[in-house]
Amino acid sequence: MRKSTPQTAPFLVIRVPATSANLGAGFDCIGVALDLWNTFELHLVKGQRAEVVVESHGEAAAQLPKDHTNTIARVLFEELGETLGQAAPGPLRIVCRNAVPCGSGLGSSSTAVIAGLVFAHALARRELTPENADSLKRAVLARAVEIEGHGDNVAPALLGGLVVVTRSANGRLLTHPVAMKRVRVVVCVPEFAFLTSKSRAVLPPALPRTDAIYNIAHAVLTIEALRTGDFSLLAKVLDDRMHEPYRVPAIPGATEARQAALDNGAAASCLSGAGPGILAFTENAHERVGKAMQRCFADAGLRARYWVLDTNDSGAEIALGAAGI
Repeated sequence: MRKSTPQTAPFLVIRVPATSANLGAGFDCIGVALDLWNTFELHLVKGQRAEVVVESHGEAAAQLPKDHTNTIARVLFEELGETLGQAAPGPLRIVCRNAVPCGSGLGSSSTAVIAGLVFAHALARRELTPENADSLKRAVLARAVEIEGHGDNVAPALLGGLVVVTRSANGRLLTHPVAMKRVRVVVCVPEFAFLTSKSRAVLPPALPRTDAIYNIAHAVLTIEALRTGDFSLLAKVLDDRMHEPYRVPAIPGATEARQAALDNGAAASCLSGAGPGILAFTENAHERVGKAMQRCFADAGLRARYWVLDTNDSGAEIALGAAGI
């Protein structure tokens, strides 16, 4: 009989929200946090032979690695050893409760990178208290962007809300949260493997100046529309010439799903991240919009699910477990 993993109280728990990046014309620089969460627990265990055991529940639980090759464990050990110069205090158990679908354009990989980094820095600090736990988010922000590569995913996941991410003139990371009214969105995700490497490969090596100017103006106005909650303005400006014209046609049913969202009451729609998910902003008729997008993907031969979600302004939530740390 196989022995079960010892049950212990977690030392640290982190909840990380989904995100929608590349928002409209904000390619690689604008993202927003959504009220859909992955929860990760860190346990220190005894009587376990493996260096780390990863236990997953929920989305993609059967497919995710259960050992050191899992993204969370890999990032944790690399950060703890190579960056912080410390060893793990003993065997670890990581418990994942995943609600964010993988490969959806909702930042599931970012949640794993953030969890691994927060766990590593918490173990290195050793003096973590409820009062300073929140400072971990800022401490790992730059490293999360460096490792994950998409600041418009990890920054809103850590900080919450609407965030603009770029580099300053000296190359340093610059993140700027923008206060926005909480809104409700619909995200429809087809079962279509659209890996980041593939989605990058369809992009052209250069853009006409007119398209660059178009995107700059539309990105600025998208921020203004979300800041003020002006859906009539959002309907005019949530458009892109940098990546969507090349990515949307590569996803079966996506062109039709975007239009169906608008035809059924959404004010605006765009790719979520690099896709394949489609994000629609709508003040009402959320279920109608979701089902309309779902039908379009079905017509293209793809199963799809949709979520009705609020934007989230708190970002990652870090809490000490019952055992403390």
